[in-house]
Amino acid sequence: MPIKSYLAHPQDGKKAELHAALTNLSHCEVIPAENEDLLIVVTDTNDISEDKNLKEQIESIASLKLLAMVSGFDTPKSN
Repeated sequence: MPIKSYLAHPQDGKKAELHAALTNLSHCEVIPAENEDLLIVVTDTNDISEDKNLKEQIESIASLKLLAMVSGFDTPKSN
């Protein structure tokens, strides 16, 4: 299960709009920073393909200025 965290920087004046768009995505938790104009995004997907699709959805949001990955790891499935 890929789990990744990102810092999402909104376009000027678009933090609320970006927050709303990210909150509507599945496998995505959003935490607004209190002292900066950015959002902390944590994704938890079932596999690499789903992770790639989610990242593409996030990057296509018009109110997003910059997405920077902070951490990522993949938990191997046990057989």
